[in-house]
Amino acid sequence: MPLLTYTHVQLLLANGRRRAAGLNVDPPPVVKLFTPDGAATWLLTELDPDDPDVAFGLCDLGLGTPELGRVRLSELTRVHGPLGLPVERDRSFRPSQSISAYVRRARRLGRIDA
Repeated sequence: MPLLTYTHVQLLLANGRRRAAGLNVDPPPVVKLFTPDGAATWLLTELDPDDPDVAFGLCDLGLGTPELGRVRLSELTRVHGPLGLPVERDRSFRPSQSISAYVRRARRLGRIDA
């Protein structure tokens, strides 16, 4: 299963174009990625329109310090959890709030709870 669908890519790029245009955006996450055999989770909101391999969102490597940042999708395809399982897309994920709300909750909990 690919990490992102065509629809995800289009939504992520649209959000990236809005940010690149200087608009103050606080969208809900478009996609949730995770390691099924580990504690890493990514809630992605956008792709860089100039380099669509670069995603932006809430990143949690399972170390108790989730943070907003950028990640290369090509790197995520090489990440494997402790049992060797690759990163997967959570097909049941439906965002219920903006990314800033997820950030506040994750910082309070020390992990992404989505």
